[in-house]
Amino acid sequence: MPYLSDIQHRRVIEPNGTEVAKLADLAVVPQGQFPAVQWAILATPSGERIVRWNELAQEIGHLRLRGRLETIADAALPQEALRLSRDLMDKQVVDTHGAKVVRVNDLQLSEVDGQLRLVGADVGLRGLLRRVGAEHLAERVVGLAGQKLPRGIIPWHLVEPIAGTDANVRVTVPRTKLALLHPADIADIVEEMTVDERRAVFEELDIETAAETLSEVEPEMQASIVSDLDEERAADILDEMAPDEAADLLQDLPEERREELVDLMQKDEAADVEELLTYPEDSAGGIMTTDLIALPAQLTAGAAIDRLRELQPEPELTYYLYVIDGQGRLDGVISLRNLVVAKPETPISEIMDRNVMKVDATSPKEEVASLIAKYNLLALPVVDARRKLLGTVTIDDVVDIMLPRGWRKRSLRSIAR
Repeated sequence: MPYLSDIQHRRVIEPNGTEVAKLADLAVVPQGQFPAVQWAILATPSGERIVRWNELAQEIGHLRLRGRLETIADAALPQEALRLSRDLMDKQVVDTHGAKVVRVNDLQLSEVDGQLRLVGADVGLRGLLRRVGAEHLAERVVGLAGQKLPRGIIPWHLVEPIAGTDANVRVTVPRTKLALLHPADIADIVEEMTVDERRAVFEELDIETAAETLSEVEPEMQASIVSDLDEERAADILDEMAPDEAADLLQDLPEERREELVDLMQKDEAADVEELLTYPEDSAGGIMTTDLIALPAQLTAGAAIDRLRELQPEPELTYYLYVIDGQGRLDGVISLRNLVVAKPETPISEIMDRNVMKVDATSPKEEVASLIAKYNLLALPVVDARRKLLGTVTIDDVVDIMLPRGWRKRSLRSIAR
């Protein structure tokens, strides 16, 4: 298969053999799995000329025009067109299969049914060596050691171009392929991007995916991303995040910016976050989340199940169902299993476990982590001095405390699998 570097700068001759230009670039509209080359950009003594690719025929060592250049009409590139050398060579793209950012060293082309198509990005050493004419020499040298020069081709349909700061054309919207990845993989990708590239991705992702991705990004980078986003969009993303994660992020922002974003958040979410911000960062209140299920003690088992059906909680919120009295004080805890197997008319106060372990909101976070680890808990409720249920510290919050960030991400992903 030919590569762009193989044909770029080739001589362009007229039918009579007169050289009139050199091939400067090729252009495609980035649609479909393998976009067709539709235009050739020629460097002539009088300047740049754009012609349709089918005006040229590939011959050994050169390209031959099908007519005299002065008789061929100028073509115009549509706004969405992509110039392969200018817009992609030496630029970063996202390998959506490997979930990482890579640099394009060359581009692979292929003739399919008489049509030249862009089929792959060469991101390996071979691409660089090919461009300086050293690929075959390197291959022989490596071969003497019984090795092979590795190939680094990514099929084009697995590549997502990034809108770079120096690119004139935005090729595609990142969410078209990035949104198909797990948010943790997207987070790994954006952590390798420049500030402008990260902002572009978070502006294009849907709000839910953006919130999940932001939660997976390194904490020190979260504040930077939110600071660079439009206020309305940043507030929308914070609304989608778990209250404790949103509060942790806001804690790292300047006070003025923090207040602006909280003012733009939805009323209920803002209230939760503001409450969490009142607790010291190193206390149980500072690491807890207000996302939990609290059922009034007077409910029956049947009514409690109806309440859960109505709330449609996330699976992790059903590990423990807390039971509270009329003043919101923690009375007990009940498992989802015990609730389901109980007779529908049974009051949940009769089947709950009254010996529920809990911590005060002012308890040091290390103490909370120690209790969760010692008793193999998935979550621990947090109360105030009057036993009012305030929130819960989950096991992932504890992993946050006990493990370095890199290990935390790997650990949580292994749990998820």
